[in-house]
Amino acid sequence: MKITVIGGTGLIGSKLVNSLKNLGHEVLSASPNSGVNTLTGEGLDQALENVDVVVDVANSPSFADDDVMNFFKTSGENLMKAEKKAGVNHHIALSVVGTERLQESGYFRAKQVQEDIIKAAGIPYSIVHSTQFFEFVGGIVKSSTIDGKIMVSPALIQPIASDDVVKAMTEVVIGEPKNSTVEIGGPEKIKLSDLVKKYTTIMKNTDEVVSSPDATYFGAPLNDSTLIPNEDAKLGTIRYDEWISNPENQR
Repeated sequence: MKITVIGGTGLIGSKLVNSLKNLGHEVLSASPNSGVNTLTGEGLDQALENVDVVVDVANSPSFADDDVMNFFKTSGENLMKAEKKAGVNHHIALSVVGTERLQESGYFRAKQVQEDIIKAAGIPYSIVHSTQFFEFVGGIVKSSTIDGKIMVSPALIQPIASDDVVKAMTEVVIGEPKNSTVEIGGPEKIKLSDLVKKYTTIMKNTDEVVSSPDATYFGAPLNDSTLIPNEDAKLGTIRYDEWISNPENQR
């Protein structure tokens, strides 16, 4: 198959491009650095020429409410328009478990708009809802730190390694369109506050981890089901303790 990966130079995108190439597919890694800009439409028609499948794993460079909404809305509309013109057979997007439950967050409102655009476009699609990546725990810590204290919820989370995300995404890409949403997650549930504590201990971060039920997740309140995938979710095999104990992942 001929496949274009939007956001193909990022964490998931770069690994996915390699995974698909190793299976013998013709894969184009598309990003602004390669002259493909979904916000402006630059290079889109050329990037989708004779393409069978488009995979969108791009993320907004800014999480500010207006910026992230503009990114996912404009990029989504431009992609769907270009894919219709090119006759793309399958559109796949990576989104987030709990998106519909996190609508008090500007980021997740924008992700919901992205998903709605995909569903309304008339192109066969598959949306993959993933739990949070192990690699993003550092970002959670940074965004939750106030005056030397890391304020995080004790709600359950079921994080997943990027390598497991790529395995699941690869299966979806080479399969038939689902025309629905599938969910993926890590192999074990853990309190977000405990996950953060594991991270800060390994990283020798001396800031105090404060477990507070009132702490929000990028602006949205949490409970024990908000960030947990459904019972039919495909689960990865890599455990967080195993992953974080690898020095290469402690950067």
